[in-house]
Amino acid sequence: MIRLETILNILKSDDNLLGVTGTADESRTFQALSYDSRKVDRDTLFFAKGLSFKKEFLEKAIEEGLSYYISEKDYQVSIPVLLVKDVKQAMSLIAMEFYGHPEQELKLLAFTGTKGKTTTAYFAYNILKQSHKPAMLSTMNTTLDGKTFFKSTLTTPESLDLFAMMAEAVKNGMTHLVMEVSSQAYLVKRVYGLIFDVGVFLNISPDHIGPIEHPNFEDYFYHKRLLMDNSRAVIVNSGMDYFEVVRDQVVNKEHDFYGEHSDNSIQQSQAFDFDVTGKLAGHYDIQLIGHFNQENALAAGLACLRLGASATDVQKGIAETTVPGRMEVLTQLNGAKVFVDYAHNGDSLKKLIDVVTEHQKGQITLLIGAPGNKGESRRKDFGLLLNHYPTVKVILTADDPNFEDPATIAKEIASYMTRPYDVIIDRELAIKTAMGTTNDPDDAVIIAGKGADAYQIVNGSKEDYLGDLEIAKKYL
Repeated sequence: MIRLETILNILKSDDNLLGVTGTADESRTFQALSYDSRKVDRDTLFFAKGLSFKKEFLEKAIEEGLSYYISEKDYQVSIPVLLVKDVKQAMSLIAMEFYGHPEQELKLLAFTGTKGKTTTAYFAYNILKQSHKPAMLSTMNTTLDGKTFFKSTLTTPESLDLFAMMAEAVKNGMTHLVMEVSSQAYLVKRVYGLIFDVGVFLNISPDHIGPIEHPNFEDYFYHKRLLMDNSRAVIVNSGMDYFEVVRDQVVNKEHDFYGEHSDNSIQQSQAFDFDVTGKLAGHYDIQLIGHFNQENALAAGLACLRLGASATDVQKGIAETTVPGRMEVLTQLNGAKVFVDYAHNGDSLKKLIDVVTEHQKGQITLLIGAPGNKGESRRKDFGLLLNHYPTVKVILTADDPNFEDPATIAKEIASYMTRPYDVIIDRELAIKTAMGTTNDPDDAVIIAGKGADAYQIVNGSKEDYLGDLEIAKKYL
C-alpha cells in the first residue's frame, strides 16, 4: 500500500513532478502498481509508458475502475494524472517504496558486460549458496527461493517487476540477490535509484547497437559504466578493452581488479582446472572449458568474497557450476563432440571457436545465424570473423528471425564472407546435417546462438522449438 501524499513527495524529491491535472486526494491509497492497462482496478496506480501506448488503452482501464495514472503526457481523460518528466524514473522509486525497500534487506550483486553475465551469475549463485541463501535473476533462469526456477523474459526486469521479485525473495528468507544488469536497464531506467553492494564489469565490445537500442558504441559503453557509479564496491577485468577508462572511474571506490594485468590472475590453466594467484590463491576445478570461463569464475569469486563467502565456498561453488545452454557438450557414437552455446555476438563467437579448436583438432562444423530486428551489427561481425577460420565448415541457419526473412539475414552475413559456406534455413535440418559430417573423436560440431532457448521468435511470437541440445541428442 502507498499513499498519494508519499508518491508526490517521492516525485518532488527527485525533481520529477511537473504537476497534477485534476483533483488529487493526497490521502488516497493504492494497493497495486501496474504498467499493463489490462491489469488495473480502482486501487491501482497506473504508469502510462512506451512508444506504442495509446489513449484508448487508458480509456479501457478507466472502464475497469482506474482512478489515477502517472504519465509524461496528459491524455485528457476523466481521471487525474500526475505529470512527470520521466515516467520510468518514477516507476522505479515508487516501486521501491511500495514494496517496502526490499533492496535494503538483501546483499545485491550485479554483473554487466557484453558477454559472460549469465555464466558469471551462475558461478556467483553456486558460490553463495554454499553458506547463504541467494536468489538469482539471470537471462537464463530466475529463482526467488533457491528451489523453483523459471524462464526470464528480460535480462533485467522492469522496475515494478524487479522490486516485486526482490520483495518475494525477502519473504522467502533469501539473504542475497545475484542479477545481471544490461545496458538497456540503465538506458530505460529499470534500476534507477538502486545501489548495489558489489558491481562487476566483465568486458566490453560493440553490441546492441541499432535503431531501437543504443545509437553508437559510446552510448552503449556509457550505460554499461553506470553500474560502476551505482555500486559500493566494484570488480573489474583488467584485460578488458578500455580498461583504463573504467579503472580511472573507480579509483576512489573499494575495488578489485582481476585478469592478466592484475594481482588476481589465472596461472597453470588446463581444460578442467586452473590455479589462481592473489586474494583467492589456490587450485580450482571447473566444468566449463575455456580461459574466459575461468576468468568469469574468478570474477564471481572475488565478488562473493566481499559478500561473506569463504575461500572454500568459492572452490566448491566453481566446481559445481554448470549453465543451461553455455558450453554444454555431447559426445556422438563416433566420439565426435557437439558443443551447444549461447554465443550470439562476434566476440563471444570468436572465443567459442577458439576454445573448441584448441581441444578438437579434426573437422569443425559451425552453425550460426543472427536474430531479426535487433543487434544488426552482429551480421557484419559474424561474416568478417568467419573469414579468419577457413578450415571451419560454416552453415548459416535461422536464429529468431522475428519479422525478417531468415534467408535474407543469412545472405547479409554471407555478404561479408570471402570463404565457402552453406545455407540451411531449417535449424533442425542444419543440426542433423552438421552432425552427419563427423567421422572421429577429433571432429566437432558447434551449434551457436540459441543456447537453451526452446523457441524460435517468428513474426513477434515465440514458436515452439525443441531446443538445440534436445535436437542434437536426437541425432547422436
